[in-house]
Amino acid sequence: MRLILLGPPGAGKGTQAQRLVEKHGIPQLSTGDMLRAAVAAQTEVGKRAKAVMDAGELVSDEIVNAIVAERIDQADAANGFILDGYPRTLAQADAVGSMLNDRGVELDAVVELVVDDKALVGRILKRAEDARAAGQPVRKDDNAEVFDERLREYYKKTAPLIGYYYAKGKLVGVDGMATIDDVTKEIDGVLVKLS
Repeated sequence: MRLILLGPPGAGKGTQAQRLVEKHGIPQLSTGDMLRAAVAAQTEVGKRAKAVMDAGELVSDEIVNAIVAERIDQADAANGFILDGYPRTLAQADAVGSMLNDRGVELDAVVELVVDDKALVGRILKRAEDARAAGQPVRKDDNAEVFDERLREYYKKTAPLIGYYYAKGKLVGVDGMATIDDVTKEIDGVLVKLS
């Protein structure tokens, strides 16, 4: 099973990805985690990424795509994976299609967590409040100002993927405003129909 979770920041992609990992035993592939792992392992692509990051620059699509391609070739991803936070752009989506095509596999579904933007701000602020109450560190992006900027960036660069994957017949919308358990059940229902 090869899935992409799509939705704006705070939609619950990370939470649902973890539940899918536990239930299906396939890895969640986060570009941030993959970048850090490639740098730590000192792979060829990891060395290139480190040089760019050390220079204070953003890692190019070419490097990110190479890291994802390297990661999906690892044994634990042989039966599938969940892409979370990638692809973020149409160019990256094309790269994912090429990667999978080169390996003779295809994407099973793109699950879009459909949410209400205004309610997301409240969700983000509550997440910060809950972290503080539990004595945990608060994510630096868990404030209204930073969140608003991330949301604008999402709509500018990532939201076009909704139409892109809809046109390919891969997009499935799920009510991301439901309870965590209900969202999980809805995603499970989608996956049952795919198998």
